[in-house]
Amino acid sequence: MGDPKEAGAEGPPAGAAARGGLSLLSQGEPEEPSAQGSALFLGGNEVKSRAVVKYSSAPPRTAFARLEEKTDLKLPPANWLRESAKLGPAGTTILGNSKKSKPFSSFGMAYDFIDSVGNDVDVVSDSENIKKLLKIPYSKSHVSMAVHRIGRTLLLDELDIQELFMRSSQTGDWTWLKEFYQRLIDQKWQRKKKSKEHWYQKAILSKFLYYSINGDGAAQPVPSTAEQQESSSSDQTNDSQGASWPAPFEMPSSVSEDPSASSQGSEPLEPSYIVGHVASAPKEQNLTTLFNDGEHSQGLKNDFVRNILWTFEDIHMLVGSNMPIFGGGRYPAVSLRLRDNNKPINVLTGIDYWLDNLICNVPELVMCFHVNGIVQKYEMIKTEEIPNLENSNFSTKVIKDIAQNILSFLKSNCTKEGHTYWLFKASGSDIVKLYDLTTLCEETEDKYQNPFTMPVAILLYKVACNMMMKKNQNKKHYGTIRTLLLNCLKLLDKSRHPQIIASANYMLSELFQLDEPKKEENSESPLNENSDESYSEEEEEMPDSDENGSYSTSSDPSDDSKAVAIIKSVGELSVPEKYKSIHQIRPSCAFPVCHDTEERCRLVLSYVLEGLKSVDSSIKKESDLPAADPSTPIPLKYEDESTRGDPEGPEKQMALFLDKMGSLQKGNYSSQSGMIPGSWQHKMKLQLILKSSKAYYVLSDAAMSLQKYGRALRYIKLALQSHDTYCCLCTNMLSEVLLFLSQYLTLCGDIQLMLAQNANNRAAHLEEFHYQTKEDQEILHSLHRESSCQGFAWATDLSTDLESQLSVSCKCYEAANEILQFSDLKSQNPEHYVQVLKRMGNIRNEIGVFYMNQAAALQSERVVSKSVSAAEQQLWKKSFSCFEKGIHNFESIEDATNAALLLCNTGRLMRICAQAHCGAGDEFKREFSPEEGLYYNKAIDYYLKALRSLGTRDIHPAVWDSVNWELSTTYFTMATLQQDYAPLSRKAQEQIEKEVSEAMMKSLKYCDVDSVSARQPLCQYRAATIHHRLASMYHSCLRNQVGDEHLRKQHRVLADLHYTKATKLFQLLKDAPCELLRVQLERVAFAEFQMTSQNSNVGKLKTLSGALDIMVRTEHAFQLIQKELVEEFGQPKSGDAAPAADASPSLNREEVMKLLSIFESRLSFLLLQSIKLLSSTKKKTSNNIEEDAVLKTNKHIYSQLLRATANKTATLLERINVIVHLLGQLATAGGNGALGI
Repeated sequence: MGDPKEAGAEGPPAGAAARGGLSLLSQGEPEEPSAQGSALFLGGNEVKSRAVVKYSSAPPRTAFARLEEKTDLKLPPANWLRESAKLGPAGTTILGNSKKSKPFSSFGMAYDFIDSVGNDVDVVSDSENIKKLLKIPYSKSHVSMAVHRIGRTLLLDELDIQELFMRSSQTGDWTWLKEFYQRLIDQKWQRKKKSKEHWYQKAILSKFLYYSINGDGAAQPVPSTAEQQESSSSDQTNDSQGASWPAPFEMPSSVSEDPSASSQGSEPLEPSYIVGHVASAPKEQNLTTLFNDGEHSQGLKNDFVRNILWTFEDIHMLVGSNMPIFGGGRYPAVSLRLRDNNKPINVLTGIDYWLDNLICNVPELVMCFHVNGIVQKYEMIKTEEIPNLENSNFSTKVIKDIAQNILSFLKSNCTKEGHTYWLFKASGSDIVKLYDLTTLCEETEDKYQNPFTMPVAILLYKVACNMMMKKNQNKKHYGTIRTLLLNCLKLLDKSRHPQIIASANYMLSELFQLDEPKKEENSESPLNENSDESYSEEEEEMPDSDENGSYSTSSDPSDDSKAVAIIKSVGELSVPEKYKSIHQIRPSCAFPVCHDTEERCRLVLSYVLEGLKSVDSSIKKESDLPAADPSTPIPLKYEDESTRGDPEGPEKQMALFLDKMGSLQKGNYSSQSGMIPGSWQHKMKLQLILKSSKAYYVLSDAAMSLQKYGRALRYIKLALQSHDTYCCLCTNMLSEVLLFLSQYLTLCGDIQLMLAQNANNRAAHLEEFHYQTKEDQEILHSLHRESSCQGFAWATDLSTDLESQLSVSCKCYEAANEILQFSDLKSQNPEHYVQVLKRMGNIRNEIGVFYMNQAAALQSERVVSKSVSAAEQQLWKKSFSCFEKGIHNFESIEDATNAALLLCNTGRLMRICAQAHCGAGDEFKREFSPEEGLYYNKAIDYYLKALRSLGTRDIHPAVWDSVNWELSTTYFTMATLQQDYAPLSRKAQEQIEKEVSEAMMKSLKYCDVDSVSARQPLCQYRAATIHHRLASMYHSCLRNQVGDEHLRKQHRVLADLHYTKATKLFQLLKDAPCELLRVQLERVAFAEFQMTSQNSNVGKLKTLSGALDIMVRTEHAFQLIQKELVEEFGQPKSGDAAPAADASPSLNREEVMKLLSIFESRLSFLLLQSIKLLSSTKKKTSNNIEEDAVLKTNKHIYSQLLRATANKTATLLERINVIVHLLGQLATAGGNGALGI
């Protein structure tokens, strides 16, 4: 047969469509009627019937030869028993000369029309079986059929008990069924031979058909048909030659273990039954068919001349028919029958003729009548008139009711997919029984004695495979596919059918989506449709033994406990809607709901493991353990610690790995188990291993998100071990698989980094890492059969050393990046490439910071006077190299923000280098060295590069502000060091002051005091400190300088300006009262210094008044100190004598006392000088009321101050209170103009 397929309908000849006629197509072509089908009105009752030919191998319809009257059919024609395309199998099978019909006709059709199975077809069967079922209430003949359920479809096949028992007598295979049959049904079973009359009638019919196709060309053309139901029914009890049943599907053990056994056609079941390689389900086109050509010897063959989709009322059936159809002249399609004129047509024959014509959509029947083999006449009868023929009158409505009842009965009781049910009615009995042969067979020693086990398993597999290939398959059907595959696996023996078991398990694993949580849906709908897949396995028709059954009548107890269901009387089948199908198809078909990723992955791994076991069991091996690879050292546990400590170890291993990856491009194959490349084991194991690696990767990713880093490392280790094995087996590495590897290594790098950052929970991570499930161990054992799995050991060790962990993480990212360079993956996967480079930049930053912190720690431990050690310099180089590479990574993907952060860290490294050089030399002779200046200037360069990288603050405000702050800090630190440790031995004072001033002003430039942020108080404090230092520097210059009056005046102005700005900024801060007090005291000292150069009393009084005014303004600082002291004393008792450490952390008690003493002495001095000047002025001038008031107030405050300072027992708080009180009095006097001039 050609490939079964549906094509566009070819319209019937004129006049045919009105009667539902068919046009027959040429050999191997499909045929299909008009889309209208046909509705025949029979006996006044409308019975809807529509037939669509899905496939036909019949030759073009030709006329039959009308035989002349008195033609003797007993004489053989010249062409008798020669093969004829016009008759098809109908001619030769009449005498039983052909190969015996096979009992799997429905399976042959199901394989060819896999789309229809389980979904839109209710029944798949030979037309003879359909007719036999519909005649049950009219016939006393036995009925014996095997019934199988696939989804909503029932497959019906003749179950030739006699043939089975004949086999049982010869081989002993079927003793269990024979014993059951004899015990419950027919205690005295015996085989009956057919009569001579039977064979005489068959010979007459055969000769008639050959005469009809070889007659005179002038004969009037009329269609012809074989007496199919009679001829084929008698064929049931064939001669013992040529068995119709295959052996009971017992595969020899060699089939499962030897891949080359597929060529051995002499075995009862060839490995060609086993499924071919099934690739990844997302690539539907990779799913291959189960069978190859030349596998028809097992009986799974569709040998029907035509396969018809017949809709009878609401029942959809896929029917096989071999009835010859003739045409020509005015008859578009007729069937041809031979009848003995002495025997009237009975109801059974009428139903046969009617159903045959309905199924094949033939509108007319031509009967040739003979007497003792002598042709008498021809008669034409329309199909719709057949039910009304004399002696053959029947109700089409009743036939419809019978069909509906039988289908409902079977669907209600044949509920288990994969089970073989036996529908049996003994000859002459009115009771119909249904048995579950699978259950009965399982009670015996070998359940595989059921001959239907393999065909059913294969059909379940093929339907599932077909659904998996749907390009737009809805996920709601995944439950159906899963049920099909699970039922398939239940039927198969692991040792006999490893390939189909491995493939089914792989497909089960493919049903679960690993990359994202799946939306689960119930899947109770039938299988999907419209597949391109075709199967060429065929099967011959099954014979009928309607009128010649040799089963003896037996007692039929209606209480048979072994029967699944019983029809107590065949008369019930004629009652409309007596049986209703209430069974819900596939109630457990819902796809399992996996609530989390781990559960889903574990299910996938369980199927992968079963698949791997199946593959491994089929490989011939010398021992269970693979031979050691002489080029691979055996890893020993005690070596772990030593190899970990070797920083060169991972690098060398990675280099070897990259070499290996390069060699894979050339196709290097190194399996240890001896699998043959290209064999089904090799292909299947590759897919299963790849699936396991994906599942472990997803598990690792999930554990990572749960912060279970030890578990995550264990899973990624298994993923990489799986991938390593895949690499060993793979002869041609796909770019997709290389991408997976790059992703695995990227995740491994992430995990190692997180382990490094969470060292405090190391024990828990270690425990999780070493834990292993039995399933994981078994999968690993299967991997070890092919590879040492050590290719990625360098990446998956759990080290206790932080540096090692960071280094391994970096190596993982580098390896992931290298893989992307291999086969243009970089351009194909730009997002992943960017992620890898980001991670490389990040890990290099982490390592750089690690080395930088180590260098800082060494520096802090070093003796101050000692010079920089070589170890420190080595750490600087390592850190700088990491930062430099990281900056390059970020710049290559145009990540300005992260590049700026790394430039900022490089600047910090330069500052640490600068600090390291400040320790050299004696502290008392310390000067700001050129090395310090060099490194600080380098730091400034990197910070400025960072700002240029960002461009504007809008790019990333937080990073921009951070870089500005660090730059300001660098300038400030450098200026401070130059100011405090002026390099006078190398530079002039003026130059130093100029450099300090410039650095301080640049620091101010990058110190943002106006923007409201968390850093604003720090910026204000920094700016205030800068102004204070500048003011102090100009103050100092003014004191020490002699000569240039213009310069002195400039310094005076600058000092006053910066003191004023410093005061304003410190006043904005609530936590810097001491700094504010110090600035004010320095301003007072600055005023005192100015007063020394004044000669007139008026000028001195004015300066004194200004100084006292500054003193008054310090009241704010004292109030802040007072408030903190009060809060301190308000807390649980600490006592006045408590050490400073116990005081408020923001208040330095010793410094406060020191500043307070200075303040008291300066206030006392100013008041005394004021009193003296006012007194001398009073003597010289006339009475001045204002000056008298000021003098009086100053004397009063001065006396109180003296008394307060004389009291040595006063507490700090009491002294502060006195000062605040006195400053209040001064402020009041000043408000009245009493400080005056």
